[in-house]
Amino acid sequence: MLQTAVQTASAKSAQDIVVLDVREVSLLADYFMICSGRTNRQIQAIVNDIIESEQKAQVEVKSVEGKDSAKWILIDLGDVIVHVFTQDEREFYQLEKLWADAPFVDISTWVTE
Repeated sequence: MLQTAVQTASAKSAQDIVVLDVREVSLLADYFMICSGRTNRQIQAIVNDIIESEQKAQVEVKSVEGKDSAKWILIDLGDVIVHVFTQDEREFYQLEKLWADAPFVDISTWVTE
């Protein structure tokens, strides 16, 4: 589920993909994946492909929030919550700082450069 989301976002050229292990600091999920897109169209493409990939892998997509604005779209996969931002929205909300107590997950083998 997590690896699928990361690899799918990477294949769609998502920027600055990070994964936080929030198991010790949040009851919401085990992992937060955060990434950015350059345009609203790219953000929509990233989100649509993640949803499609997860559904093909038999993962239930519990909800999708923010799809109309495409500035910050959240995909709830249960144990994994995916945040796809515009760069401006990401800088404004600074989730990485908000969840600073959560360690980063090494995803270097999952992403394409």
